[in-house]
Amino acid sequence: MRVTWGVNIGMALGAVWLHRFRSLLTILGIVIGITTVVTVSSLLTGLRKGVVQFFEEFGPDNIFLYKTSGDPGALFVPPKEAKRRAIRPDYAEMIKRICPSVLDTSTSLLIPAVINNKPLTAKVPGIDTDQIGVAGVSANQFAIAPRNLSAGRIFTPEEDRRAAHVVLLGQRLAEVLFPDGRAVGNTMLMDGAEYMVLGVFEKAKGGFFGENGLDRQLTMPLRTAQLRYPGIDRYMITARARPGLRDQAYDEVQGILRKVRHTPATAGDDFSLTTADQIVKQFDQITGLIVMVSIAISALGLLVGGIGVMNIMLVSVTERTREIGVRKALGARRSDIVTQFLAEATVLTGVGGMVGIVFAILVTLLIGVLVPSLPSAVPIWAVVAGFSVSVAVGLFFGVWPAMKAARLDPVDALRYE
Repeated sequence: MRVTWGVNIGMALGAVWLHRFRSLLTILGIVIGITTVVTVSSLLTGLRKGVVQFFEEFGPDNIFLYKTSGDPGALFVPPKEAKRRAIRPDYAEMIKRICPSVLDTSTSLLIPAVINNKPLTAKVPGIDTDQIGVAGVSANQFAIAPRNLSAGRIFTPEEDRRAAHVVLLGQRLAEVLFPDGRAVGNTMLMDGAEYMVLGVFEKAKGGFFGENGLDRQLTMPLRTAQLRYPGIDRYMITARARPGLRDQAYDEVQGILRKVRHTPATAGDDFSLTTADQIVKQFDQITGLIVMVSIAISALGLLVGGIGVMNIMLVSVTERTREIGVRKALGARRSDIVTQFLAEATVLTGVGGMVGIVFAILVTLLIGVLVPSLPSAVPIWAVVAGFSVSVAVGLFFGVWPAMKAARLDPVDALRYE
């Protein structure tokens, strides 16, 4: 008597449903393991998408020079890097003049959020906020790393040269200070000085955990920032490479800086030189470790679930010994019995995988509702991999019970009580 896979799966579903509470407890480890992996993968996929968009806005041909590695706006840096000499603003002109692969350079002065233990605050009558970032940039910054304006205009080179008290606001900061949407042309106070708003940027793309610091940034001319904060030396230089020559420009800039800073040949760079894709690769390395940890945790759940499946299938073989004897007496072959019990094991773990995937999607959607700033997207590969792994667990841990069932002697099986 030959039994098709469809019949075997139908019988397996019937057996799972007949003992549904027992089956639920058995697959709990599978559910937890699959939920963990798919949820973590979903959150990291959405987070990576935001990070990629964030750095794409800085330009694929741009090279960033700063004193330390990591986020230039970070308050804390590694002690060894903190001792490095500052990047000088005159490096920008030197790089542009000497490096043939560099098309243009711009300079930014990053103002700390807290100066003399006092946070910088932006104010208008009746409203103030200290949730701001402040930067002074050269007038050509927006040609090197273009950003769209929702209103107004950017400042001119002339306004930069004469240190005009004008600013550009990020979209979120403009909404906070000017809820009526009339920021352009109005004045505001920042750290005790008055500035006129020239323009408001469109909402920046991407970001970390859904937030993009550019949306809360106040940008003023470089010369204005230098005169207002003469003691700050947190300069960052952006070098735009000629099309197709970014790698060559990177090597040229690195060589020039090592020479001008008298870096010994045997020593590492005493500055940080990065590109957008390098930062994304570093992010991928970090998230890769997170995924590995989540896989290790879920593997424990899958192992527990697999052992539970093996145990319940062994019990099932014992409970259904007479059934197996009857099937063999009617002509069922060993392969039919193996197929029947393997189908039951894979259906059991497959259901656990599907339940885990559904839970993961629900958790991801819930996180998206509760924490809108944390992007999330359920990747298809995680769903497919989660279901495939759960089925594979059933196949692996179902082999021994299936083989045990297939080896039963039909005469002894029919006598079993």
